[in-house]
Amino acid sequence: MAISTDQFSVTHQPEKKRFAILLDGKEAVLEYIPAKKYLVFTHTEVPQSHEGKGLASRLAHTGLEYAKEVNQPVLPLCPYVAMYIRRHPEYKPLVLPGFNV
Repeated sequence: MAISTDQFSVTHQPEKKRFAILLDGKEAVLEYIPAKKYLVFTHTEVPQSHEGKGLASRLAHTGLEYAKEVNQPVLPLCPYVAMYIRRHPEYKPLVLPGFNV
């Protein structure tokens, strides 16, 4: 059965430097480090019981849209975010010059 990610709300938690989706007492998260002039996406994690539902995609999309909104380039050290950018080339202009995804 397919589950729409629209039913999950992403919350930006700048005090914890992450984007999160609350799931039955657990969280799916995209963590980042705010550098002076860019965002470093470091880690995406989805609880095993919620894998395969598109939550990591939803987090990556939200994080990249946030970077675009605040006009900050990104350094996608997180392998999932780098893969997301490869699959969605419209986000390649956000990547710091010289960093290959």
